[in-house]
Amino acid sequence: MAEEQQIADIVLHPVRMKIIQQLGGRSMTTTQLREALPEVKQATLYRHVAALLEADILAVIEERHVRGATERTLALGDRMAHVGHGELQAMDAVQLRSAFTMFLSGLSNDFERLLDDDRTDLRGSLGFARAVLHLDTQDLEKLQTELMDVLTPYLEKRKEGQRRIAFATVLIPETDD
Repeated sequence: MAEEQQIADIVLHPVRMKIIQQLGGRSMTTTQLREALPEVKQATLYRHVAALLEADILAVIEERHVRGATERTLALGDRMAHVGHGELQAMDAVQLRSAFTMFLSGLSNDFERLLDDDRTDLRGSLGFARAVLHLDTQDLEKLQTELMDVLTPYLEKRKEGQRRIAFATVLIPETDD
């Protein structure tokens, strides 16, 4: 396992980010992943899946035999493809720009898929806003803990009729008070 390798070094690759974005909150077979990412060559996809598996960012949650081959079902692994505060602080400006650009790219892709879909009922679940908060370090830690407590029940599908909705947060400290 690549435990000593920084998670940012692993995830901040365009193909790996696409894979992670596809698997966020759900599981997919490698075939489904190939279909969802037709612009990525099969060999390239498998190479990046292998790197993510080795780093515990992805996990194989099921294997089944299909026509003499083993089909794997993948999901986010233990490391959850999350770049923590310590790693963010260790990144230089170029790495931070790259990480943030990848994050925004994922949001933009989700938004474009919504706009490309003809079903206007999907827009009823759309929302975006910006709020300025006043927090110290302890407040921020408390907010993040409380937010996870609120969100945890909604991370897994619990009943039919529920729709997947991407929820993103961005914390950017203002440089002048």
